[in-house]
Amino acid sequence: MTKSNGKSSEIVIKKYANRRLYDTSTSQYVTLDYLRDLVKKGTDFQVIDAKSGEDLTRGVLAQIIFEEESRGANLLPVEFLRQLIGFYGDSLQSVVPGYLQMSMNSFSQQQEEFRDRMTEAMTSPQASMAMIEEQTRRNMEMFGQAMRMFSPFTAAAGAAPASGETAPAAETAEKESDDVSAMREELDAMRAKLDQLLDSKK
Repeated sequence: MTKSNGKSSEIVIKKYANRRLYDTSTSQYVTLDYLRDLVKKGTDFQVIDAKSGEDLTRGVLAQIIFEEESRGANLLPVEFLRQLIGFYGDSLQSVVPGYLQMSMNSFSQQQEEFRDRMTEAMTSPQASMAMIEEQTRRNMEMFGQAMRMFSPFTAAAGAAPASGETAPAAETAEKESDDVSAMREELDAMRAKLDQLLDSKK
């Protein structure tokens, strides 16, 4: 299956009520391991409900991650999972996906460099510390970009309520503004600590 530009088109996987997965491109039933391998190969696919046509891709990808974690391939730290769960329903929930996407894109683009540095770090503790410091700085910069993307909404939240705006809505806006301000203060504090750490290494 190819598009007019020559690139492979997205594979459609149908999921049936009995939880069986069917690859429409090969006309065969497949497993989660098969879909995991497609992801590793960089093959795009969409999982849809065979009856309703509902997009189930997000849930199936999450299921693949769960299966990998349950097998002992612990990629996600417990504290990260706690923090991630904590953002559900939070006023900053909308900015988290963009930040995580930027972080993973950056890591993917530089994965060969990271592999080389990890090899070096295994023989040099100093190189390991330098790698951690550099990645921390990059993550801080990306988080700052994410917060700047969020700033238009912050300004709207901090603005005076219109005459027809209800009191509860104004209180919600004020709370969101306070949350963003607190996060920015925490970010500044983390930057200061990082600068102190780097200065002490000089």
